[in-house]
Amino acid sequence: MSDLQLQILKSVNEHDGIESTLEVPEFAKIDANTLHSNLTSLWAKEMINFKKIETDKWILTKEAEEFLGAGSHEMRLLEEVMKSLDGLKISDVNAKLGQVGKLGQGKAFKNGWIGKNDDKLVSKVDKLPEDTAVSQLKTIKETGTLDDKKELTELKKRKLVTLTKIVGFNVTKAAKFGLEIVTMETDITSDMITSGKWKDAQFKPYNFNSEGVYPHSGALHPLMKVKEEFRQIFFSMGFTEMPSNQYVETGFWNFDTLFVPQQHPARDLQDTFYLKDPVKAGKPDDMEYWENIRQVHEEGKFGSIGYRYPWREEESLRMVLRTHTTAISAAMLHKLAKDPKPTRLFSIDRVFRNEAVDATHLAEFHQVEGVMAGYDITLGDLIGFMEDFFAKMGVNGLRFKAAYNPYTEPSLEIFAYHKGLGKWVEIGNSGMFRPEMLEPMGLPKNLRVLGWGLSLERPTMIKYGVSNIRELVGHKVSLDFVETNPAARLDEDLV
Repeated sequence: MSDLQLQILKSVNEHDGIESTLEVPEFAKIDANTLHSNLTSLWAKEMINFKKIETDKWILTKEAEEFLGAGSHEMRLLEEVMKSLDGLKISDVNAKLGQVGKLGQGKAFKNGWIGKNDDKLVSKVDKLPEDTAVSQLKTIKETGTLDDKKELTELKKRKLVTLTKIVGFNVTKAAKFGLEIVTMETDITSDMITSGKWKDAQFKPYNFNSEGVYPHSGALHPLMKVKEEFRQIFFSMGFTEMPSNQYVETGFWNFDTLFVPQQHPARDLQDTFYLKDPVKAGKPDDMEYWENIRQVHEEGKFGSIGYRYPWREEESLRMVLRTHTTAISAAMLHKLAKDPKPTRLFSIDRVFRNEAVDATHLAEFHQVEGVMAGYDITLGDLIGFMEDFFAKMGVNGLRFKAAYNPYTEPSLEIFAYHKGLGKWVEIGNSGMFRPEMLEPMGLPKNLRVLGWGLSLERPTMIKYGVSNIRELVGHKVSLDFVETNPAARLDEDLV
C-alpha cells in the first residue's frame, strides 16, 4: 500500500468522505493523474467510490507573474514619466523601458494617467494611483477567478490570464472500507496449492466488463475495405478480375485503341502525365491491329468515315501514366478476339490525371471499371445490368442521362439521389463500346461490349462521412481513422 493511498483512507475516515480533493490542502497540489491512479486502485479493492470533478480556473501567464513583482506596464511607464519634471520625451521611452514602454502607453492613456505635450509624455496625476491590474491578478491567483467579468475579459485580451480545467475528485466510503489494505492475489500458483495458503488467501475478482489489450496488428485502409466489397459484388455476378498493375501505357493503348483522336484535349500536357525517360515505346506485336487503328483514325474503316486527320506514329508511341483503366479493358478485349465469346471482366486500380488538388480531386485516384461482352446485347441490357449492379451497393432508383465519350456510343451518365445533399449526383459513366474500337481487334460485329466506370474515392467518402479527400489519402490521414472504422457494407444505402 502506498503512503498516498493510506493518506486518502485516513482523510476519508476523518471527514466521512472528501467533498473535493481540491479543497484538501494535502491533495490539491498532487498531480490529478497520480491521484486518479491511486483512487482507482482503492476502488478496485471496493474500499472507496469516487467521481471526477472538473472546474474552470483562471491562471496567470508568465508575463502576469512578472507584473506581481515589477508592476504593470502602464504603472512602470507612469513612474518613469513622473520622474521627469518636464515630461518624458517619446523618443526616450524605448531607451528607458524597451518593450514595456510601448505596451504600457495605450493603457496609461486610457486610464487618464498620462497625456501628450508636443513630443513629450506628461503625468496627469499628482501621485501614483492603485495598480488595478496587479490587484486583479493577485485576486485571480488566490481564487482562480474575478467577479468583474469585464475586467477579466480585458486581462484575457492582454494575454495575462488563461482559462484551464482543474481536476479533482469526490471520494466516499465503499463496502470494504478500512484503514488497512489487504493485498489480494490475482492468480493461484502451485506454491499456494502445495502450502495450502490458497485457502486463506483473498483473490481479486475478475472484471469481466473491462476490455482486453487490443492486439498490435495492421489495418486495411477504408479505400481498401470498400474496394474489397466491390470485388465481392463483381465476383458474385460472375466477373473475372483483370490484371491491372501496369501503370505506364503507350498513347496507342491508352487513347488510340479507344478511338480517341490525337488532337483530343485529354491528350494535352495539362491533362495527362507523359514520361520523360523513356519518351516512347516500341510498336505492338500485332501489326495488323496497329494498321487497322491507323486507318480507322486517318481514313475510316469498318463502316466508319474516321476522323480524317494525319495520324502520327510518334504520338501513338508516347509513354503516359494511364488516365483510365479502360486501357486494360482494350488489351483484354484484343486478346478475346482470338477466341470470341461472352465474358465479364472488371478492374479496380489507380489512374493518373494532371489535375489541381482540392477537396474532391487528386492527381491520382482509383477507378472501378466493369466490362461485359455478349452477342446482340443492347442498351436495354446495359441499363438493366446497371440497376442490378448498383442495387447490390444499396443504391436504387437510378436515372440515366445521354452523354458523349469518344469510345462509347450510346453513352450514359448514371445518377442517384443523395439523401444527405438532397439532390441527384452523378455516380458513374457507362456506354456501349463503338465498332471503331471493337472491329479493328477482329471481334465479330454482333459481339457487343458494354462498359461502365466510377471512382472508388467518392463512395468511400460517402460511406465513411469524409468531406475532404485529403483526409482520406495523404499525410493528413488519421491512423486512428484507419484502424477503428469498420469494414464496408454497401448493402446499406450509400447515397
